[in-house]
Amino acid sequence: MTEEIRAEIAAVGAIPFERFMDLALYGEDGFYTRADGGSAGRRGDFITSPEVGPLFGAVLARYLDTEWDRIGQPDQFTVVDVGAGPGTLARSILAATARCSDALQYVAVEVSAAQRDRHPDQIESIITLPSEPIDGVVIANELLDNLPFRLAVFDAGWREAYVDVASDGSLVEILSAPIDPLPPYLISTAALGARAPLIERAAAYVSEMRAIIRTGSLLTVDYGVALTAGLAARPWRDWLRTYRGHERGAHYLAAAGAQDITTDIPFDQLLEPDVVRTQNQFLQRCGITEMVEEGKRVWQEQAARPGLEAMKMRSRVSESEALLDLSGLGSFLVAEWRIG
Repeated sequence: MTEEIRAEIAAVGAIPFERFMDLALYGEDGFYTRADGGSAGRRGDFITSPEVGPLFGAVLARYLDTEWDRIGQPDQFTVVDVGAGPGTLARSILAATARCSDALQYVAVEVSAAQRDRHPDQIESIITLPSEPIDGVVIANELLDNLPFRLAVFDAGWREAYVDVASDGSLVEILSAPIDPLPPYLISTAALGARAPLIERAAAYVSEMRAIIRTGSLLTVDYGVALTAGLAARPWRDWLRTYRGHERGAHYLAAAGAQDITTDIPFDQLLEPDVVRTQNQFLQRCGITEMVEEGKRVWQEQAARPGLEAMKMRSRVSESEALLDLSGLGSFLVAEWRIG
């Protein structure tokens, strides 16, 4: 994969970090686009909430019913699952048999052909967002953190990071002249070497996703912070992370194409949501506690001769613990933009 990056640098000179990240994750042989590329799941590179088990999707199905009711129970209720991966969330939502099921049209947006091949037959798989307006919900679970971003570095002023090739062939970082004009969310001064993500692409995509909704909502789930200044004050390795095989990866310039690159999302750079909650708060609001209690009851009733359904119900306890854990997935931020 680094050969594609080196070839572009040889042709045009040093490239912005945003372009490097784009090639490393989504290039011809990028982390997410190659046939054996990165994926979520216990056999993949990281665990997202849908891979914990079916409970997350079942709770989201309750949210979908609430939105379906709110917008008047339209005959066609479209769910657009953006960055759908192998379709794990889709399977869980469809299996939950929501009240809106008869009206439900499920559309999965996924750039990786290898991932689209794993989608269930009941859904529509596409590469880009639908072009026609929808009545329904757009879901982006752990998507925004993987969209390429510019990287600002403080060195006698905020400068943009570029990637170049050193004399020994390794990839190295160089800095631009001071950024001018300075974006309003960047503090005027910081410690030498402080960094901050400039997430224009994620911000534009939020606006694009919201724009296709005629009535309904956009729901994003990601690790995030309120202010860009908060990230600039933290050690950059805390929020500019790489992953591979469920482990933290190497430096972001190393192993390009062989590891994920991700960032915390600074919400002051996005269109302001109507509501932001932690995943813990969101799932509890949507009824996860009563669903866990239902699981306990079914298990107790069938424990003497448990079947598959009873085993699934029993697993709700451990799944909920992982989904609500405020030191892990439960601390993710769930943002909601409501339309109509």
